[in-house]
Amino acid sequence: MNTVKHLNDSNLQPSPKKRSPFWNNPTLAAVFLASLLATYLDLFFVGKHLYQFPKRPLPTIFSINIAFTLVVLPVLVFVFLWVMDQVNKWGKAGLIVFISLLVPIMEKLAEVMGLFKHSESWEHLYSFFGYLLFLSTIYVFYCWIGNRKG
Repeated sequence: MNTVKHLNDSNLQPSPKKRSPFWNNPTLAAVFLASLLATYLDLFFVGKHLYQFPKRPLPTIFSINIAFTLVVLPVLVFVFLWVMDQVNKWGKAGLIVFISLLVPIMEKLAEVMGLFKHSESWEHLYSFFGYLLFLSTIYVFYCWIGNRKG
Protein backbone atom coordinates (compact mmCIF):
# COMPACT_ATOMS: atom_id res chain seq x y z
CA MET A 1 0.00 0.00 0.00
CA ASN A 2 1.39 3.39 -0.96
CA THR A 3 1.10 6.32 1.40
CA VAL A 4 1.19 9.90 0.18
CA LYS A 5 2.77 12.29 2.63
CA HIS A 6 1.71 15.90 3.03
CA LEU A 7 4.36 18.39 1.99
CA ASN A 8 5.23 20.91 4.72
CA ASP A 9 5.35 23.87 2.32
CA SER A 10 2.06 22.96 0.59
CA ASN A 11 -1.05 25.08 1.06
CA LEU A 12 -3.31 22.05 0.67
CA GLN A 13 -4.87 20.55 3.78
CA PRO A 14 -4.36 16.82 4.30
CA SER A 15 -7.56 14.95 3.62
CA PRO A 16 -9.12 13.45 6.72
CA LYS A 17 -9.19 9.67 7.03
CA LYS A 18 -12.52 8.35 5.89
CA ARG A 19 -14.27 5.38 7.39
CA SER A 20 -15.39 2.69 5.04
CA PRO A 21 -18.93 3.35 3.73
CA PHE A 22 -19.88 -0.07 5.13
CA TRP A 23 -19.31 1.06 8.72
CA ASN A 24 -20.97 4.42 8.03
CA ASN A 25 -24.24 2.56 7.52
CA PRO A 26 -25.27 1.05 10.87
CA THR A 27 -28.14 -0.88 9.29
CA LEU A 28 -25.89 -2.57 6.75
CA ALA A 29 -23.29 -3.38 9.43
CA ALA A 30 -25.95 -4.85 11.76
CA VAL A 31 -27.50 -6.91 8.94
CA PHE A 32 -24.05 -8.24 8.05
CA LEU A 33 -23.37 -9.14 11.70
CA ALA A 34 -26.76 -10.87 11.97
CA SER A 35 -26.09 -12.94 8.87
CA LEU A 36 -22.61 -13.86 10.06
CA LEU A 37 -23.81 -14.81 13.56
CA ALA A 38 -26.73 -16.83 12.20
CA THR A 39 -24.48 -18.71 9.80
CA TYR A 40 -22.00 -19.69 12.50
CA LEU A 41 -24.73 -20.56 15.00
CA ASP A 42 -26.45 -22.78 12.43
CA LEU A 43 -23.13 -24.45 11.60
CA PHE A 44 -22.53 -25.08 15.32
CA PHE A 45 -26.01 -26.47 16.08
CA VAL A 46 -26.14 -28.57 12.91
CA GLY A 47 -22.67 -29.89 13.75
CA LYS A 48 -23.93 -30.85 17.23
CA HIS A 49 -26.89 -32.60 15.57
CA LEU A 50 -29.43 -30.49 17.46
CA TYR A 51 -31.25 -29.62 14.26
CA GLN A 52 -30.97 -30.03 10.51
CA PHE A 53 -32.30 -28.60 7.27
CA PRO A 54 -33.68 -31.47 5.16
CA LYS A 55 -34.57 -29.17 2.24
CA ARG A 56 -31.88 -26.60 1.46
CA PRO A 57 -30.06 -25.11 -1.51
CA LEU A 58 -26.86 -26.91 -2.54
CA PRO A 59 -27.21 -29.74 0.01
CA THR A 60 -24.01 -31.47 -1.12
CA ILE A 61 -21.99 -28.34 -0.31
CA PHE A 62 -23.74 -26.74 2.68
CA SER A 63 -25.15 -28.41 5.78
CA ILE A 64 -27.17 -25.28 6.60
CA ASN A 65 -29.85 -23.40 4.71
CA ILE A 66 -27.81 -20.61 3.15
CA ALA A 67 -30.93 -19.14 1.54
CA PHE A 68 -32.23 -18.37 5.03
CA THR A 69 -29.01 -17.02 6.53
CA LEU A 70 -27.92 -15.03 3.47
CA VAL A 71 -31.26 -13.79 2.08
CA VAL A 72 -34.31 -14.26 4.34
CA LEU A 73 -32.69 -13.36 7.68
CA PRO A 74 -30.93 -10.20 6.40
CA VAL A 75 -34.22 -8.93 4.94
CA LEU A 76 -36.05 -9.67 8.20
CA VAL A 77 -33.31 -7.99 10.26
CA PHE A 78 -33.46 -4.94 8.00
CA VAL A 79 -37.23 -4.71 8.60
CA PHE A 80 -36.72 -5.36 12.33
CA LEU A 81 -34.23 -2.47 12.61
CA TRP A 82 -36.50 -0.15 10.64
CA VAL A 83 -39.45 -0.93 12.93
CA MET A 84 -37.24 -0.56 16.02
CA ASP A 85 -36.48 3.00 14.89
CA GLN A 86 -40.23 3.73 14.72
CA VAL A 87 -41.22 2.70 18.26
CA ASN A 88 -40.52 3.92 21.80
CA LYS A 89 -38.49 2.10 24.45
CA TRP A 90 -41.41 -0.14 25.53
CA GLY A 91 -42.23 -0.85 21.91
CA LYS A 92 -38.66 -1.98 21.30
CA ALA A 93 -38.77 -4.40 24.24
CA GLY A 94 -42.22 -5.64 23.20
CA LEU A 95 -41.11 -6.17 19.61
CA ILE A 96 -38.09 -8.23 20.64
CA VAL A 97 -40.22 -10.38 22.96
CA PHE A 98 -42.97 -10.75 20.33
CA ILE A 99 -40.56 -11.86 17.60
CA SER A 100 -38.84 -14.23 20.03
CA LEU A 101 -42.21 -15.77 20.87
CA LEU A 102 -43.05 -16.03 17.17
CA VAL A 103 -39.85 -17.95 16.31
CA PRO A 104 -40.83 -21.28 17.97
CA ILE A 105 -44.18 -21.11 16.16
CA MET A 106 -42.43 -20.50 12.84
CA GLU A 107 -40.02 -23.36 13.60
CA LYS A 108 -42.96 -25.72 14.11
CA LEU A 109 -44.43 -24.57 10.80
CA ALA A 110 -41.06 -25.10 9.08
CA GLU A 111 -40.96 -28.62 10.54
CA VAL A 112 -44.42 -29.37 9.15
CA MET A 113 -43.25 -28.11 5.74
CA GLY A 114 -40.15 -30.33 5.95
CA LEU A 115 -37.69 -27.41 5.94
CA PHE A 116 -36.43 -27.90 9.47
CA LYS A 117 -36.01 -30.83 11.86
CA HIS A 118 -35.00 -30.79 15.52
CA SER A 119 -33.41 -33.55 17.55
CA GLU A 120 -35.46 -35.21 20.28
CA SER A 121 -33.52 -33.26 22.93
CA TRP A 122 -34.39 -29.84 21.45
CA GLU A 123 -36.82 -27.63 23.35
CA HIS A 124 -38.46 -24.74 21.48
CA LEU A 125 -37.90 -22.61 24.56
CA TYR A 126 -34.23 -22.59 23.49
CA SER A 127 -35.26 -20.76 20.33
CA PHE A 128 -37.23 -18.18 22.29
CA PHE A 129 -34.28 -17.30 24.53
CA GLY A 130 -31.82 -17.62 21.67
CA TYR A 131 -33.66 -15.10 19.51
CA LEU A 132 -34.23 -12.84 22.51
CA LEU A 133 -30.45 -12.70 22.95
CA PHE A 134 -29.75 -12.59 19.19
CA LEU A 135 -32.13 -9.69 18.46
CA SER A 136 -31.00 -7.76 21.53
CA THR A 137 -27.36 -8.18 20.50
CA ILE A 138 -28.06 -7.05 16.93
CA TYR A 139 -29.97 -4.00 18.14
CA VAL A 140 -27.32 -3.02 20.70
CA PHE A 141 -24.66 -3.34 17.97
CA TYR A 142 -26.82 -1.25 15.62
CA CYS A 143 -27.16 1.50 18.24
CA TRP A 144 -23.47 1.36 19.12
CA ILE A 145 -22.21 1.51 15.53
CA GLY A 146 -24.64 4.34 14.73
CA ASN A 147 -23.92 6.26 17.97
CA ARG A 148 -27.61 6.00 18.83
CA LYS A 149 -29.26 5.77 22.16
CA GLY A 150 -31.28 2.51 22.42
